[in-house]
Amino acid sequence: TMISILWYNQQEQKENENRKVDAEKMSKEAELFKLRQQLQPHFLFNSLNSINALIGSRPEEARKMVQQLSDFLRGTLKKEETQWVTLQEELQYLQLYLDIEKVRFGNRLATHIACDEATHQLKLPALLLQPIVENAIKFGLYDTTGETLIHISTMIQDKHLVIKVINPFDPETSSPKQGTGFGLKSVQRRLYLLFARTDLLSTEAKENNFTTIVKIPQTS
Repeated sequence: TMISILWYNQQEQKENENRKVDAEKMSKEAELFKLRQQLQPHFLFNSLNSINALIGSRPEEARKMVQQLSDFLRGTLKKEETQWVTLQEELQYLQLYLDIEKVRFGNRLATHIACDEATHQLKLPALLLQPIVENAIKFGLYDTTGETLIHISTMIQDKHLVIKVINPFDPETSSPKQGTGFGLKSVQRRLYLLFARTDLLSTEAKENNFTTIVKIPQTS
């Protein structure tokens, strides 16, 4: 009788632990989904306002931007179905975003992407780079005049995919603390939920450049 009681108690404890793990997993997935959803409306509203401004003066560019926005949103819906993508896939999607932003800002926005070829097939969470680059554009363009060049580079380091984004900023009008807006905080929270680590995103303000570095652990 005692053995039976102990066995049933052990089974019940295992079931409780499994239910707790499942509940935590569902909660984590729900929070990850919410974080991704919160990032899109801000960008969408800005794009629609830009299209509205272009319709009268530059209708061809407005039509082009509508098509780009459609492709971007279609890609977003597809990527919501998967958790991980290759860096190459993520960069292709990021290029759609950059094409839209370049229509918005014209010659003021320029980008330089330098990726180590060995990183192309490494994996990262889908839709991770756009909020990082959006943050760089926001604080690079809004606080400077003339052309703004955003540098994006990738490399492998200690079994991590390392992505570095550098944007200029004006120390007189922008505080480095402003660089850690909702976009970067959401990325940091997402990385914590996925890897249980707080050291995977870092920022540095030096001279006239603001640098964001994100590290993605590679399991294989």
